[in-house]
Amino acid sequence: MPSEPCIVHRPEQHYVGISETITMETFDVVADRIPHLFAWLDARGLTAVGAPFIKLNVIDMERELQVEAGVPIAAATVPDREVHCGVLPAGRYLALTSTGSPDQHIAAIAGLFDWAQGQGLTFDKSDTDAGSVWGCRLQVLMTDPSQEPDVAKHEIENLFLLATD
Repeated sequence: MPSEPCIVHRPEQHYVGISETITMETFDVVADRIPHLFAWLDARGLTAVGAPFIKLNVIDMERELQVEAGVPIAAATVPDREVHCGVLPAGRYLALTSTGSPDQHIAAIAGLFDWAQGQGLTFDKSDTDAGSVWGCRLQVLMTDPSQEPDVAKHEIENLFLLATD
């Protein structure tokens, strides 16, 4: 069941991430990188300051998606050739928490898009030949799959940066 959509204000957030180009059929590839990020942080004496996320940068559902596995951290750190550092932008985000299988999450997001249009909200995104380029679109993984293997119980907080007026 999805929560009610709401607008939240988020400060900028430093993170470490690993970029991947995937398809909808290979989406698990990016999620499988998250344990590596936690090990990378641990090896450097750093800790996460929030739940891991998938950042969707460019989306073409029919072809490919450019995404990042990410983990929020307190401050910038030194990247290496595999793990990069970034900053999630501050701003107003449309938020929706959903629970269930991937298909249920997709349906919840489709409903959110309809709701946002009805509210006159505009996302920070542009359409290009490569797909929809998002200013910031996140799937925050609130459930650790190693602790809860039942995907019907997986909770995701979906966050979409809104355009500034």
